[in-house]
Amino acid sequence: MRDWEQRVREHCRLTRRYFFHLGSAAAAAWTASPLAAADAGADPQLRKAIAELEYLTPVDRAHLLDKGKAGVAKLSPEKLREIGLLPETWSLDVVPDPASDSSVEQPLSRALGNALDWNGLMRLADKHAVRFLHVCVCTNGADPFHMTVWEGVPLREAIWLTRPKANIRRVYYQSYHAGNLPPFQSSLPFGQVLETPPGQTPVVLAYKMNGQLIPAAHGGPVRVVVPGTYGSKSIKWVQRVVLTNDYKANDSDAELNNDTESPMKTRARFINAPKEIPPEKPAALTGMAQVGVSGLAKVQYCVHSQKDPWPADEASWAGANWKDAAILPPPASWGAGLPGGKLPANTSQIDPKTGRPLQWPLRYTIVHWAASLAGLPPGSYDLCCRTIDLNGIAQPMPRPLLRTGVTAIHRVTLVVKA
Repeated sequence: MRDWEQRVREHCRLTRRYFFHLGSAAAAAWTASPLAAADAGADPQLRKAIAELEYLTPVDRAHLLDKGKAGVAKLSPEKLREIGLLPETWSLDVVPDPASDSSVEQPLSRALGNALDWNGLMRLADKHAVRFLHVCVCTNGADPFHMTVWEGVPLREAIWLTRPKANIRRVYYQSYHAGNLPPFQSSLPFGQVLETPPGQTPVVLAYKMNGQLIPAAHGGPVRVVVPGTYGSKSIKWVQRVVLTNDYKANDSDAELNNDTESPMKTRARFINAPKEIPPEKPAALTGMAQVGVSGLAKVQYCVHSQKDPWPADEASWAGANWKDAAILPPPASWGAGLPGGKLPANTSQIDPKTGRPLQWPLRYTIVHWAASLAGLPPGSYDLCCRTIDLNGIAQPMPRPLLRTGVTAIHRVTLVVKA
């Protein structure tokens, strides 16, 4: 038996068990779902498409965006060591803003000889390390850069080492930068860094992705990760944290007309969507849904003949013939080279007793979805997908504006050709 056949049978078996566990209504939904048909062998294309889905992104295939034009990915190990971007030479300044009246008892800096180094960070990790799943995506990016399980130390633990005293309202943090370039930076309210609501994940100084030390090419040895936000908040190559009494945000990304305070949105994208198929033959659809601050209730798809063009001013496609897709359950193997395909121990969204997510889907991650597209007569069609969030609101609402995260309906052309 081929490997993908084994994987899809396991995926379908887990899906069936997952839905039955939720009760009779979910069991009925499972019976009517395209995955039930796949399990029965009715649609081998769908079985194969599901088997090819990959949850976590291997580190060597994670996409990198270097907005600060630091050029780190092209540097030699010797140069990385020289500029403090290997664990043995990395250090972090945590200092009050010299341009404001913020005050700490003990600033940490290279100039004072007491900057937080790698060994100091690992001592903090012994007591405070957190692990969590989170997708990395650009505010204006169509597809996620990577889906990752992160490990790091809450940023607040490094800040407490300075013993803050007074007049601190925001924290801004800066990346490595060449001498002739300004640092790329982002900022957060001080309270958001110091205090985390129960069940949520703190802002972290991350040093591992998918169980591996973060390489310099992906922001290592240490980068900031801010849960619930877009990638512009999660600065790579972090070397300086500044505590300020300035109440205004001072994010570099704001210069690009982006809303740097926008939380992540919920939306759907195709992964496998055929471009051309024969008439009256079913086709497999798979995709991913990014789960934002409003959660995820449904993923839907629609097919519309291009003989009757959709009105250009109706970007929401609200009146289309939408059909529900099946949201896949947590994967049997999380992938990305993790030993046994299992998540690291004490991953925060995972029940330590069962090894299953405490809820599904998880906010600020992705889920996969699948559907079997019924046969169509010859012609050209628009094929679209969308999400419905936990407030019952369909994509691209409730925040359709540009520069606050992409939510446009993903639309592709499908040609049915004899």
